[in-house]
Amino acid sequence: MSSSTNQPEFFAPWHVHLGDGEISPRRLHLLQAIEATGSVSQAAKQVDMTYKAAWDAVEIMNNLAGEPLVNRQHGGKGGGGATLTQTGLQIVTMHERLSAMQTMWMASLENTDADILPLMRRIKMQTSARNSFYGTVETVKTGEVNAEVTLKLQGDDRIVATVTADSVTRMGLKPGVTAWALVKASWVVLAKQQAKGLISARNFLCGQVSRITEGPVNVEVVVELKGGNTLSSIITHSALEELKLAEGEPICALIKASHVLIGVDE
Repeated sequence: MSSSTNQPEFFAPWHVHLGDGEISPRRLHLLQAIEATGSVSQAAKQVDMTYKAAWDAVEIMNNLAGEPLVNRQHGGKGGGGATLTQTGLQIVTMHERLSAMQTMWMASLENTDADILPLMRRIKMQTSARNSFYGTVETVKTGEVNAEVTLKLQGDDRIVATVTADSVTRMGLKPGVTAWALVKASWVVLAKQQAKGLISARNFLCGQVSRITEGPVNVEVVVELKGGNTLSSIITHSALEELKLAEGEPICALIKASHVLIGVDE
């Protein structure tokens, strides 16, 4: 089942394809649970996710949908409320309707001798990169060997990537084309705003610390950018102490253009 270009496209078993971001059935169930409980921690328990995995899923869904699906209210450790935005509610409502229709359709086949009907499946993009964004190519500056591609994300955030001139031609990169930007968390360097004039990284994206998860070796810091996107960075415990980071503190993310991978849907 599909609709117009600006509307979600659903597949059975139901995935929602909104813009160029896909929400899996498990994440759809997470959205349902958030709506029912008003809490990410309680929703995580309902769908058998860890609290961290649930927040990771929320941040990815907000990024890939091109607009927030979940409004967050930060609380203490393991706490904080959450509500769905209007778009999030619409997706949950449509998912519930389609699931009911699918149940009825399957029930109608129980007494027939028909072979199992093939269902349309969409191949999902899977990547180990912690940070996944989608946006629209704004500019392409081509040189003899490499090209600089600027991708406009939601909320006027922008990310710049350096790719080969051959990649520009092969992927059809030009202004207006929708593309993916992938960045490994270990490639994201954190710095204070005043360091901007002292670094050579092409991307200098500022926002505030949204979440800090300390592990036995490293620390994951999630930065909420001014445009609403989130970035995850892996740093050391000593770096966390030196930067004096805490939730709500302003911080900037530095990413070399050569560390941004660009992809497009076929």
